[in-house]
Order: sequence, then structure tokens, then C-alpha cells
Amino acid sequence: MSILFSPLAFGPLRLANRIVIPPMCMYSAQDGLATDFHLMHYGNLAQSGAGLLVLEATAVEERGRISAYDLGLWSDAHTEALRTVVQHIRRSSPIPIAVQLAHAGRKASSRRPWEGGGALPANDALAWPTVSASDLPFSPADPAPRQASLQEIASITQAFVDAALRAQQLGLDAIELHAAHGYLLHQFLSPLSNQRTDHYGGCLDNRMRLTLEVFDAVRTAVAPHMSVGVRISATDWMEPAGWDLAQSQQLAQALAERGCDFLHVSSAALHPEQKIPVGPGYQVPLAAALKDSLQGAMPVIAVGLITDPHQAEAVLQADQADAIGVARAMLYHPRWPWEAARQLGAQIHAAPQYQRCQPHGAKTLFGA
Repeated sequence: MSILFSPLAFGPLRLANRIVIPPMCMYSAQDGLATDFHLMHYGNLAQSGAGLLVLEATAVEERGRISAYDLGLWSDAHTEALRTVVQHIRRSSPIPIAVQLAHAGRKASSRRPWEGGGALPANDALAWPTVSASDLPFSPADPAPRQASLQEIASITQAFVDAALRAQQLGLDAIELHAAHGYLLHQFLSPLSNQRTDHYGGCLDNRMRLTLEVFDAVRTAVAPHMSVGVRISATDWMEPAGWDLAQSQQLAQALAERGCDFLHVSSAALHPEQKIPVGPGYQVPLAAALKDSLQGAMPVIAVGLITDPHQAEAVLQADQADAIGVARAMLYHPRWPWEAARQLGAQIHAAPQYQRCQPHGAKTLFGA
């Protein structure tokens, strides 16, 4: 039997299979509000048969958006706009839905990728001031962020809580806290971006403090039936000076002790001089090392150029991860799980409207 198509639990949340659609920014919101694009986009992905759909990075406050077009969840208006999308999915798909709650920190106020990406000039009409662990820009040419005050840190933590409660009001199944890819929580974790001298900077325990405080606050605020996990960059790919796997293992253990329901393992995006050994499955060893150190304390999601069903199955068969995140490959081929099930001899859920499209020779693909 295929492990990829076996069930898995993220704490209280049970997944029908181990394919996770990770959060992928669409840069198509209006003032943080979900639009018709999100109806179409997520409605399509909801018919994929994946075990979990994670909505894109969703800003917990306005200045925490990566771009002016990011999805947000910092007001009741944002809740209602996203409710339309969630209800649309629920009417036609049983797929569990999570949301990634995020704050971009110094990487906020940026252009969209198809507009060149990178920080907007400070005098741009769409730009806004940013905050970070320290007053260090991501790139020397970028506008410098302001070092967040203790009061601002408390306010940001509360913003995560408020957004988590809105996610719960929407009836979502899980929350993923974004502590990866060079965004605010990652900026506090890494010594390359955090040069504070107070109790949020310096030693590892201090640099982990904000991520753990945000997790604790969100976990306490939402109901026990809501799964709460964290996405991390396991390394900055800037050894020996940056955030690395050994520090990630300590963070993972601290999260597990607090009741974290899953760990989504990515890497990089904190420093422009990173040296990434990109290739098929290049981040799988990071997930494997974290899974090994956790010894079953919580499930681990592996990502990173895992594009072939047999490749994904092999990662699970080797016990290198508990679930597989399929991101850009899913954008290109939104029925990737259907084809994976066909290749691996498994069965998968499909809405009745699609059941007559089963390929010749695979007439039980969608169930007998």
C-alpha cells in the first residue's frame, strides 16, 4: 500500500492522505481582501484530492504584507471576504483547509514577482515603513527597517492571536505560523538579522523567544480542535554564521514540548548571499534530520522540488518525512494527486462531476 495515500493526523486534524498543498502567495488581493481570483484559484486546488490545502501567507497586520496585494486577516472585513472563498470550497470539497498566518517584517513593502520583486523605494506611492528584529535591511540597497520596540513586539503577537481567532471563526481546520523564508519570525531567529541586546536577541533562547511566544499565544487562544503548526527555514544556507539545522532542531523540540501539531520544513530566503544546493528533493535531508531528532513527537512535512509521485513515495518509505508538500508542481498540474494515485495504484477522492474522467485501465481510481 502506498504510504503517500495513507491517512495521517496533524494533532486533532486527520488527513485522508499525505499530500499537502503548501501556501503560495498569489499577490491578487485588494487591500488585503480576497477577490474572485481566490474563489477560482482555491476552488480549483480544492478539487485536487490532496490531504490538506494551506491558504497563502496571510498578513496579521497591514504593514506585515509582503506586497500591497497580499491577503490579510487583520479586520472583520477581511474575515468576511475570505469567508466567501471558504464557503465556496466547503460546498464542493471535503478537503481540510489551513491558513498560513504571517508577518513579512523587513521584507514587507515589496514589488510582486512579475514586477521584478524586491523592496520598493521608500518614496514609492505603494511603499510603507517596515519593522524587524534589528534595523538591518535584507539587501544593502533596501530601505532600512526600524527595530521593533517591546510594545510593538507585544502588539504583533496579539495580531497573530486576533488573526488566529478570525481563522477559527471561519471554520478553518488548521493554522500554520510562518517562521520561514526570511520573514519576521525568521528575522528574530537568525543571528544574521537579529542583533538585539535585550531578551529577544543574543543567545538562542532569546532569539527563539518571539516564535515560541506567538505559538503559545495562538495555541492558548484557539480551540483544542484547531491544529496549529509552524513552518521554518531549517537553515539560512549561510553556515557558520546564520540560522542552521542544529538551532532548528532545538526550536523543533521546544515547539513539540508546547504541543505543536506539525512542522513544515523549508529553508533559506533570509540573506541575499545564501548558497543553496538546489536539486530534486534538496531540502528533504533537512526534514529527515528534524524528523529523526523529534522521534515521533510531531509530524514533519518535507518540501523542495519533490515533483514526481514515486519520488514523494520514496521519501516516505525511507521515513525521511511524514507528509509531502507539493507546491509549484501543483500550480502547474492542479490534479497532481490524481495522477500520483494512478501511478502508485491507490485510490483518491474526486467530486462526482469528475468521476467519468477516470483513465482507461484505472476505473477504480476514484473508488470502486
